[in-house]
Amino acid sequence: MDHRDVRAAVAQMLEVLGPRTGEDWTVPAGPLEWSCRETAVHIGHDLLAYAGQLAARPADAYLPFDLCVHPTASPAEVLQVAAACGELLGSALATADPSLRAWHWGPCDPTGFAAMGVAETLLHTHDITRGLGVDWTPPARLCAAVLERLFPDAPTGEPDQVLLWCTGRGDLDGLPRRTSWMWQAALSD
Repeated sequence: MDHRDVRAAVAQMLEVLGPRTGEDWTVPAGPLEWSCRETAVHIGHDLLAYAGQLAARPADAYLPFDLCVHPTASPAEVLQVAAACGELLGSALATADPSLRAWHWGPCDPTGFAAMGVAETLLHTHDITRGLGVDWTPPARLCAAVLERLFPDAPTGEPDQVLLWCTGRGDLDGLPRRTSWMWQAALSD
């Protein structure tokens, strides 16, 4: 996975959520305790954090900074911030040497940060669409790539449904619903 995948995920987010910025974003984002607005801020936060990790290459922790979005920012402005953070991650990925390692619960390569950026964007966009009452599922191609990189032991099936199951957001025939999970971004090398 790379910068193109992150940009494609952000484009998906903007396509589905952009026309809905006039709706009530104070409602919970699907199964989350966060509101739709807080969840969109979280997307931006994670994308920015991943870009920072790639730029600074810390070996043992996350950089001690946080994204602060003004409390009066509208949903459209929050989406603009999230998209900007996605572009920062995309730019960091586009210039990152494949051998680069930065901390995410261990050494993580650029493909891991790209996969996490895509996953955070798609999964939380899905959460927001649930809160807003929009029928949307993440695109299969991006879900399959996320599964391959972050969930190597995922069961077979439709990639969007499997990714939702892997992250406790959906059901798969014959498997109990997940109540806890963790993806595998760090490399064992």
